[in-house]
This record gives sequence, structure tokens and C-alpha cells, in this order.
Amino acid sequence: MEKPARLMSLDALRGFDMFWIIGGENVFMALSKASNNGFTNAVAEQLDHVPWEGFHFYDLIMPLFLFMVGMSIPFSLSKRMASGESHKQIYLHTIKRVVILFLLGMVCQCNLLSLDPSKFFVIHDTLQSIAIGYLFSVIIYTRLNLKYQLILTSGLLVVYWAILQFVAVPGYAAGLMTPEINIAKYVEHAVFGQFDDAPSAYTWFLGSLGFVATVMTGVFASTIIRSEKVNFKWMTSPNPFMHKTIALLITGLALVIAGQLANIWFPIIKHIWNPSFVLFSSGLSVLLMALFYYIIDVKGYQRWAFWLKVIGMNSIAIYMAVHLIDFSDIAQNLVFGFEQYLNEYYAVLKAIVRLGIEYGILYYLYKKGTFIKV
Repeated sequence: MEKPARLMSLDALRGFDMFWIIGGENVFMALSKASNNGFTNAVAEQLDHVPWEGFHFYDLIMPLFLFMVGMSIPFSLSKRMASGESHKQIYLHTIKRVVILFLLGMVCQCNLLSLDPSKFFVIHDTLQSIAIGYLFSVIIYTRLNLKYQLILTSGLLVVYWAILQFVAVPGYAAGLMTPEINIAKYVEHAVFGQFDDAPSAYTWFLGSLGFVATVMTGVFASTIIRSEKVNFKWMTSPNPFMHKTIALLITGLALVIAGQLANIWFPIIKHIWNPSFVLFSSGLSVLLMALFYYIIDVKGYQRWAFWLKVIGMNSIAIYMAVHLIDFSDIAQNLVFGFEQYLNEYYAVLKAIVRLGIEYGILYYLYKKGTFIKV
């Protein structure tokens, strides 16, 4: 059985992730505020980040993005290497992508366009974490076999755990983990000085160890899907794609359990991207990939996911657009007359219209065959 030329489930999952970033969250938050019932309020709670320790659904959005970048690496690099490109050419192309992603991240959330050094951050955006994870993951993937990829990725998490647990902030006990005082935050300020993103609790420098590990879990999931050797003798199904689905399911469950076990001693903290968070969020990402892969690529139910594919195939373009264009203001100008009739539900309408405008642009690009990539 031949592999599909393009993994539609990956495009659909990317679209699912982007849906929440570009406005899906706003629709449900507005609905919760308007209806104020137990169910919508519970959904809204999951669409907000936890203050520090713990995990909500919305805390999965960013690591899922990194995970999917990792999934694309074996697919894209295998094509490049098969076409005869040398490692030097691959690395030059990788560096170019990394620089562009990093600069785009500066435009999005680092206040680069403000032209005011007092407002500038060096790093504070998902695209920059992707750039870091992608750079080192490409090197790891092209230089090491699977065994040593696994060892090195595990080693990154162990090293990061050891730093967080045993290296103390001067004047405080080792292992202290509060939003204001932790070794990751201390190092962040020591490295970036006035250009770190204080008073935000997020850290990025030491967290890069976690970024790389997250991207590598995507590489491993992709390796499972691409492998011809995944075969469980206890399974009666002759379909190799079913065996790969089960392998993804087992891997995802193992990572989720490992993350929850680690959480007993080292709480999950997204803000510093600690090892417990990497394990748990990566496990959930693998499980989501298994679900989408099974439904779309194994069972062949693809039509329902078309709208997600439209979003996923221009993810960078719409990510930049929502940071540079006030789509809420455009929606407001189109539907402001309904506010007098809808009262609290006007915000729901405005959020839906905003999302519709964004999707309309993406659909137009899709139909024109225009896919903006870095």
C-alpha cells in the first residue's frame, strides 16, 4: 500500500490548531460571557491559560504547533535528500527559514515595529520557539540515527530538569519554582537584560531545551508513520496504517502517563516549558495526531476536514495576518447595527464574523493555489 503524497491529517490537525489561534477561542469565550451557564463557562475556562502550575486545553495550542513542525521534518528532508541536496545546502536553507521565522516573531509580539528599544523583547513569540526547535531538530535528524535521536532528546529533558531542580537563584533555595523566582527566569534576565519580556512569567532561553524536545517528539511521530517496520504480531489487521495508528496511540499514552507521573514531583509549568510539560503536552499531541490520522488517512473520511485543511495549508500567513490586521475592527464595522438587537450576544456575532472574514481570505488563497510558506 503506497503512502499518500501528502499527509492530509497533518494539514487538518494544523488547521485545528490554527482555528483556535485565529479566533475560535473568541467565539466560545463570547458565548460563555453571553450565556453564563455551567457548560459554556467550563469550556471558556479550558480556553484560557493556567496562571502558573497545571494544564488547560489552551495550553496545548503552542506545543501542538511545535510538534507538527517536527512532524514535517522527516517528510520535507527526505525529499530534499532524495533530490541530491547536500547537508550544507539543507543547513543553509534551514538557517534561512530560522532567521525569517525569528524576525516574523519579532514583528508579531516583540514590538519590533514600534521602533522603541524600551518596548522591545528579543524573544516572545511562538514562531521564535519554532525557529529554535526546528534548527536543532534538523541537525539532530540529519546527523543521528533514531537510537541516538531518542537518547539526545531524553538527555535534553534530563539536563533541563537538573538545572531547574539543583541550580539555585542567588539568595534562594534550589528548586524554587514561583512565577517571580525560578532559575529559568533568573537566567533569562541575565542573558537578555533589559530586552527580556519581564514582567511576564514566560521564559525562553533555558526553555529552548524543551522546545527542541517538543519538536523532536513530532519527528518521532512522523518516523512511526513513515516506517515500514511497524508491525504488531498480536494484531489481526493486515492494514499497515492500522499498526501505525496503534503505535501512535501507545506512544501518546506513554508520554501522557510519564508527564502525569513527573507532575507529582515537578509540576507542569508551561511558562518555563519544563520537562513535565513537554512530556504531557507531547503525549496529547501524539494522541491527537493518532486520532486525525486514523479518521482521515486510515479510514478515508476526508471531506469533513476540508475546512481545516484550508486553514492548515496557509497557517503562517494567517498567523501573521491576525497579528498585523485588526479583523475584530473590520467585523465591528460590518455588523455594528446588530448590537441594539442582540445585546450580550452581539460579541458572539462579531467573533463569528471575524472568523468568517479570516476563513474567506484563506479559502480564496486555497482556491487560487496560493500557499505562503517560509
